Amino acid sequence: MNAPKQDIQPSAPLSAVILASATVVQSVLAGTSLTEALMQVEPGIRPAVQAVSFHAMRRLGWAKTVKQALIPRKPSNALLDALLLVSFSLLAPEAESASVRYAPHTVVDQAVRATAAKRALAPFKGLVNGSLRRFLREGEALLERLQDSMELKWNHPSWWVQRLQQDYPQDWQSILEAANQQPGMSLRVNRRRATRESVLAAFAEQGIGAQPFDAFGIALDQARPVHEIPGFAEGWWSVQDRAAQLAAPLLDLRDGMRVLDACAAPGGKTAHMLETAVLDMLALDLDAQRLQRVEQNLARLGLSAALRVADVANLDSWWDGRPFDAVLADVPCTASGVVRRHPDIRWLRRPHDISKTAALQARIADALWQVVAPGGKLLYVTCSVFPAEGEKQADAFQKRHPDARRLPAPGQLLPISAPALPAAQQDGFFYALFTKA
Repeated sequence: MNAPKQDIQPSAPLSAVILASATVVQSVLAGTSLTEALMQVEPGIRPAVQAVSFHAMRRLGWAKTVKQALIPRKPSNALLDALLLVSFSLLAPEAESASVRYAPHTVVDQAVRATAAKRALAPFKGLVNGSLRRFLREGEALLERLQDSMELKWNHPSWWVQRLQQDYPQDWQSILEAANQQPGMSLRVNRRRATRESVLAAFAEQGIGAQPFDAFGIALDQARPVHEIPGFAEGWWSVQDRAAQLAAPLLDLRDGMRVLDACAAPGGKTAHMLETAVLDMLALDLDAQRLQRVEQNLARLGLSAALRVADVANLDSWWDGRPFDAVLADVPCTASGVVRRHPDIRWLRRPHDISKTAALQARIADALWQVVAPGGKLLYVTCSVFPAEGEKQADAFQKRHPDARRLPAPGQLLPISAPALPAAQQDGFFYALFTKA
């Protein structure tokens, strides 16, 4: 049923990688983010576990549907359930990269070894072995019977698929297809420390393929760890998706402006604005730990801003009464536009989360409008594809504020991935720009 696959030897036995990945997937299914769960993995094995865990998250709908068909009664042991999901995902007809491509018999053997290695799981070796081998024997017929399953086909929760079908009758399939692809890697050159030409030349010397886009963007032909790319420690560039790089230019910043980045962490847009002009910048975030990341990123790039932990909607807790010439409101959202980078998001969200985040966004936008100077600008941004967090939010805001005049901005950007050229790929974002009369 599966085409022959080349065995790729990870840095640890595959059985150990499967078991650790199962622990990660178990944590995600219990509500922990994939990033946080991976931080608990032993560093020596983490790269291999990360590759398998990301693959399992991108194939989770497929694996859940197959597992339920073969094992109708969900195992009471949550770790066993997660181990089965990881193992089935590795038997999917296609693997996203060589790092998770193993021969089917290897997956079965190593999954059984992983089960035996954990005392609480050892009694279930027969279940794991039997169900995986049954899939190898009957997989084609099984998948034929399950072909109408939304989760199997699209690897998203059914409610998510239905919501996109409702919101985007023409584009929902391409949105889901892009979300299931591995993301490209885009950089933004720090014009205060380098030129794009010098950065591209340094990349060429190291044999790193890259393409320029827009004013300061670079798209790598192949993603790689930042410390393997020239200029990271020197602050020549930052990792930032093409869609996210649109924020700073839209505000038309000039030297001397008083600027607020209202939801700043992790600091990519804060840095971009400071690279654009000499600004009196205040960066806020509700999470002190995330604000530390902003400080670290600015230090690496040779930039500085006033940083403050605050609830942006509670003006009395942070605002001194002086208005801002420009406000960036990159508000909390479902992050439905960046699921190709964070495939766990689709499984962590629930249908009611959209209305909850929309209510929070409206509260933040209304509060921030009060701090915008006459003639100043507010840029409303989300990394979401749901119109309730985008166009509908912008329309409602303008109706609530007659003194808000909407200016040209990209509006809804849909995710674009393979087979597009690296420089054309982007996450799903929404932009609305307002000026105060």
